[in-house]
Amino acid sequence: MLSRRRFFAGASLVGAVFGLGGASGALAAAAERFEFTLSDTEWRKRLSPQQYAVLRQHDTERAGTSPLNTEHRRGVFACAGCQLDLYRSQDKFESGTGWPSFIRPIPGAVRTRMDTSFFSVRTEVHCRRCGGHLGHVFDDGPPPIGKRYCMNGAALNFRPA
Repeated sequence: MLSRRRFFAGASLVGAVFGLGGASGALAAAAERFEFTLSDTEWRKRLSPQQYAVLRQHDTERAGTSPLNTEHRRGVFACAGCQLDLYRSQDKFESGTGWPSFIRPIPGAVRTRMDTSFFSVRTEVHCRRCGGHLGHVFDDGPPPIGKRYCMNGAALNFRPA
């Protein structure tokens, strides 16, 4: 029989594991150095609450909520944190996931690192200039490249050409 004490001890352990796993990307980002840096207070002033949650706290927006999902004009998708150009519109495709997806970034625009949050191993994508969390890259994209850069729309700004 499961006692109350064992139940709460187990629940606390699960909570601690999820808490540490979710923080792994944020801790890794804190260890890296970036050419564009701001204090936490400055980031909060610069970004909307949703942008701050995604870019600085590694949150994920709800699928299908970004207006950038239906953005099909010619132009560039830039980091909402530092305005670095990240993706060209010709590299955007409809992945059916509910997030803006791209086959490749602009060369040298992003960095990746292992993300072990939520009991899975994924590859996180972040802005190479400010370290902002953008999303993840997966190996199920269209040919010939086979990559799907699945980005949070809140992490991006679109600039028409």
